Amino acid sequence: MNAVDAMGIALEQAGLAVEHGDVPIGAILLDSSGEVVAADHNRREERGDVTAHAELLVLSARSREIGDWRLHGHTMVVTLEPCAMCAMAAVWARVDRIVYGAADPKAGAAWSLYNIPQDERLNHRCDLVAGIREDDAAKLLESFFSDRR
Repeated sequence: MNAVDAMGIALEQAGLAVEHGDVPIGAILLDSSGEVVAADHNRREERGDVTAHAELLVLSARSREIGDWRLHGHTMVVTLEPCAMCAMAAVWARVDRIVYGAADPKAGAAWSLYNIPQDERLNHRCDLVAGIREDDAAKLLESFFSDRR
């Protein structure tokens, strides 16, 4: 599956978050053959759990499914640049690549504020691809926050 199509699925997931008052961020995980093996969206408000970010949910789901925390060969596709928590989780999980849509200049940890996935001091690094369907991802977030102001 190409990055644009994968991001389309992540954007669909992001839209589901709005139904329960969560910030519309969606993530999917692709295996080495490009198949979607996990998909979810932010659920912090729904679950009352600060760690219920879309990225962590897909990493956890896949790890449980295969019975291993090591996710070599996987690509994580997310609508917004991962925060420090999610970027580090991808590194710990040994994800090969992170693809994201909109940059997050306030909390992004995959180029904007930090570059955790490619920090040479860590034992694993992830390839990064930024800006895939960036406008669509940004509009979804802007709409969500403008409705709340």
